[in-house]
Amino acid sequence: MKIVLDTNCLLPAIFDHSPYSWLWEAFGEGKFYLCSSTEILEEYEELLASFYSVEISESVINTITNASNFIPVIPYFKWNLITADPEDNKFADCALNAGADYIVTNDKHFNILKEINFPYIKVVDIEIFKKIIY
Repeated sequence: MKIVLDTNCLLPAIFDHSPYSWLWEAFGEGKFYLCSSTEILEEYEELLASFYSVEISESVINTITNASNFIPVIPYFKWNLITADPEDNKFADCALNAGADYIVTNDKHFNILKEINFPYIKVVDIEIFKKIIY
């Protein structure tokens, strides 16, 4: 199964004491393929560094990009489906170009994708995704 992971799900998942640490563990165990574009990786890196530290940010990015279940994606087409927060379009564009099964996010801006029949992108929150993979 291929997913695109919103930054708001990655940030709390990287620490053992987090209620979302299962997500980072599942990635490490290869339970899903993580699809990401350079633009998404840059957002991960920037926000991880600002919330935690540059060292943690570099470590997480290196772990992701060196994992056998990481799929780099180059979005060749921009759909601009999310108007409430255009910055979120990078996740939708990545998912469409990767043929991802899900975007995993806790961001309400992605709910608009549930109303669009074409192109279809399945959006789930982190708790629903946990039920899917476990």
